[in-house]
Amino acid sequence: MSTLEQPLSVREKLGYSLGDLAANLIFQTLITYLAFFYTDVYQLPPATAATIIFVVGLLGAFVFTPIIGIAADRTRTRWGKFRPWILWTAVPFGILALLAFSTPDLGERGKIIYALTTYSLLVLVYAANNLPYSALSGVLTGNMAQRNSLSAYRFVAVMVAQFVIQVLLLPLVLILGDGDKVKGFESVMTLFAVVGTVFFLITFFTTRERVVPIAAQSSGVMQDLADLVRNRPWQVMLALTILVFINLALKGGTYVYYFQYYLSGPALAAFLQDIGFNGFIGGLNATLTRAGLTEFQWPKDAATSAFSLFNASGIICMILGIGLSRPLADRFGKRDVFGGALFVSTLFLLVFYVYPPTAIPAVFVSFMLHGFCYGITIPLLWAMIADVADYSEWKNNRRATAIIFSAMLCGLKIGLSIGGALVAGLLAHYGYQPGAALQSPQTVDGIRLTVSVFASLPFLVAVALLLAYEINKQLEARIERELAERRAGQVGVTP
Repeated sequence: MSTLEQPLSVREKLGYSLGDLAANLIFQTLITYLAFFYTDVYQLPPATAATIIFVVGLLGAFVFTPIIGIAADRTRTRWGKFRPWILWTAVPFGILALLAFSTPDLGERGKIIYALTTYSLLVLVYAANNLPYSALSGVLTGNMAQRNSLSAYRFVAVMVAQFVIQVLLLPLVLILGDGDKVKGFESVMTLFAVVGTVFFLITFFTTRERVVPIAAQSSGVMQDLADLVRNRPWQVMLALTILVFINLALKGGTYVYYFQYYLSGPALAAFLQDIGFNGFIGGLNATLTRAGLTEFQWPKDAATSAFSLFNASGIICMILGIGLSRPLADRFGKRDVFGGALFVSTLFLLVFYVYPPTAIPAVFVSFMLHGFCYGITIPLLWAMIADVADYSEWKNNRRATAIIFSAMLCGLKIGLSIGGALVAGLLAHYGYQPGAALQSPQTVDGIRLTVSVFASLPFLVAVALLLAYEINKQLEARIERELAERRAGQVGVTP
């Protein structure tokens, strides 16, 4: 059996997944708390902070990512194409993450220059790290079933990082800073930087590139781009990626308003009390204070507290769904499982519109079921993109893994940008009044529509698009078999 067909070891899968955990400790912090950090901690004007985030985001999507993709596909070292980038960026990533969340007193103009410079460099290094990391999944093995398993490991690690950031980051900031947010952010980011650097190094040393382009392969940038344009599965996956991340930004940016302005505050407080959550936090804080430590700073108001618990429960269910992803994909194929799970998860989104403000248990259960079904799709999206790289090699006799992944990462950033803009646009359309204790019935109904009907539309379009995605289970097996036969007779393949 060639090394292309051998199962990946648990050690290699764990080592690879730690790279995503490391990257997402920083990435999830950026997308969740960077605006808060710039405005509330570093004291930049909100409009300035928004401009920096938007401009650097465009640079990341349309400049940094394509350049890194082209460069990574043309990298030649004794370690392979993509692994070296993880090694080269491990330490700079950690240093820049710490610098981006530091607060030097440089005056108003100096602060703006510092924030713009450190964030730009961090986004550049993130692209130089994460794009080759993502492409690495396509060359660790030529076995598509093993890719399903690898993606499952990877995205469990992503969910762990997401749980840490969305549920525990602010309590950690307050605890490690003894109530001082500036000191707390610096302490937390120092911890993340050290842990992330170590994890990236583990990824480099525990992985091995096995899918190597044939020695005779030679193509320019324009040829790679031409191959993409003719690759229909790639076109479908690009549109699919944009739609999925529009949904994530749209619902993720609106849930907080759903809790704040639609769900009943007294019902939320009673729910937290009935499930024993308030008692748990009280007992935890009593234990911490007896040990001479600072209390766990969980949000005090019912809406914010319940929203944090809501996020935590959804993430846990996503992890459970990820665990089911591989066996389902191995049996029925990635395309069919992805489409089926995405459709069912959409049904659990739609029901948010019909729940009355007091139906708190139903809201939580629906979100947990949505998270479980959506979790099944999470590893499959990236495993399917790796399959598209195989499809391109199978059709064109040329492999360009990184540029395919770079296009998908551009789609991710486009989707997040569109979804984020839609949140603001829909709130404005329905008359949202910032800071108001109560909103008009029209605004509240708009919030309900956004988290349910509007957020569901991208998923439904994505399910329909999968009808044009031709890589089903049968074609997966054919591509894997024929590429293995082709590579077996070529110089440059690891025996």
